[in-house]
Amino acid sequence: MNKPVVLVILFLLLCSCNTERSAKPTASETNETIEFPELTHEKAAQLSDLALHCIHREYPNKTGHVMNDANEIWSPRQMHPAFYGCFDWHSSVHGHWMLIRLLKLYPDLPNANHIRKALDQNLAEDNILQEVAYFQQEGRKSFERTYGWAWLLKLAEELATWDDLQGQQWSKNLQPLTDEILSRFADFLPRQTYPIRTGVHPNTAFALGFALDYVGVVKNNWTPDMAAIQRMFESRVRDYYMDDRDAPVEWEPGGEDFFSATLLEADLMTRVLDQVSFAAWLAEFFPDLLDNPKASILTPVEVSDRTDPKIVHLDGLNLSRAWCMLGIVNHLSDGNPYKDLFIQSAADHATEALKNIVSGNYEGEHWLASFAVYLLTKTEDP
Repeated sequence: MNKPVVLVILFLLLCSCNTERSAKPTASETNETIEFPELTHEKAAQLSDLALHCIHREYPNKTGHVMNDANEIWSPRQMHPAFYGCFDWHSSVHGHWMLIRLLKLYPDLPNANHIRKALDQNLAEDNILQEVAYFQQEGRKSFERTYGWAWLLKLAEELATWDDLQGQQWSKNLQPLTDEILSRFADFLPRQTYPIRTGVHPNTAFALGFALDYVGVVKNNWTPDMAAIQRMFESRVRDYYMDDRDAPVEWEPGGEDFFSATLLEADLMTRVLDQVSFAAWLAEFFPDLLDNPKASILTPVEVSDRTDPKIVHLDGLNLSRAWCMLGIVNHLSDGNPYKDLFIQSAADHATEALKNIVSGNYEGEHWLASFAVYLLTKTEDP
């Protein structure tokens, strides 16, 4: 089947409606059921193909490599035998996460054997040890800090919660790199005086959210060091964000954002505050939002050029806004007025974004499927 036909089929699948795996939150005041786009078996197969076709695609590639001398002119695969595909290191990592997530949900995917073969090749023990060695070389202190670090922990979390023999071996293989990333977080965050509040990769709230997710799922295997790391993560969240008020929502979005700095922060706070405390914090963080349902952060953004690698970030913004809003909604009691507001906006953002995952342009296709799967499976527990 030629590529244009595949793209048309995937577009139609993404826009179709059925009830296989859908989130249907109910607006408490109106009793209106708001239909969210859902992930079906067919869509999962098509989305997995996007990652499967790029995790071994070495070029084009944006390496982020700092050369210490002329001897360090290396190809992406020489530097990163596990995560050399999908244009850049972090996209490769979350492409691997997405494939594992989909295998857990749909073990009978038609391309399951191909996925397993590709993962087995990339996540081999020697490849991971070479990735660790790269991180430990001179000049790598800020490599993939902190976006790629966060996605590596999300990958480790996914493997750690999978009752699958191959998955358990991959988890074991990945552990040295997971430990390296945790040590980097433990070293860096206590020295980072101020959070990075941006709509792109270095956003501190995004990284802390995924880091807390990871330590939460491995708690049964906690060591004293791991418990200390969790306390440090939670402490930094409170240090950075607890006193925030009057979020500058009118400043969003920026022209190349794929994150909402304010919504990421609010979603993060659900991980450290109980429901009552969070509701009080949210009301002070977004004090005017209830009176402005057409505020920019509640309105899906427009994407003018999906061939531009920065402008296409805005498709990701629609997806990440939606998953942040769902995180917020899940931590609010029925009757909280912010709940209805975010439920409707999340549905609007998801509907707008999911029809644009497949554009025929590698600028977006190498990473947007991962964002889509994270959104569509956020509340799943395979």
